[in-house]
Amino acid sequence: MLNKKTQYAFQALMYLSEHRAEGPVLIAEIAQRKKIPLKFLENILLELKKAGVLESKKGKGGGYYIKEEAYGTPLAAIIRKIEGPIAMLPCASLYFYERCKNCDEKHCGLHDTMVLVRDATLKILENKTINDLSSKKKSK
Repeated sequence: MLNKKTQYAFQALMYLSEHRAEGPVLIAEIAQRKKIPLKFLENILLELKKAGVLESKKGKGGGYYIKEEAYGTPLAAIIRKIEGPIAMLPCASLYFYERCKNCDEKHCGLHDTMVLVRDATLKILENKTINDLSSKKKSK
């Protein structure tokens, strides 16, 4: 399950994607339209900027916008940047692997099942990008 921070990150990215042609968007506008607490959103957008997904412009006409090359960023990469692992168990994670205590992965049906779940989830999240978030694309 996506945590609130990741859900808000995706809501902000959707809004920015849908308003791409209008230029930079103020944080306050995103917060108001998407009903995201302003201070929480500021931290999320700053994190996405540090990750190379967003850029900001100061002054009049300023705000945040998605970097052109970031529109091709897989959704899996955003999830990993914001909340870490995609797998439901640490022993099934590709990038955040941790061995489970008191478990033999070679003979664990739960581990095997969670690897299948991870792989199926990644098949979708690695092939969907920030560009796919825009609801304006769906109206075509």
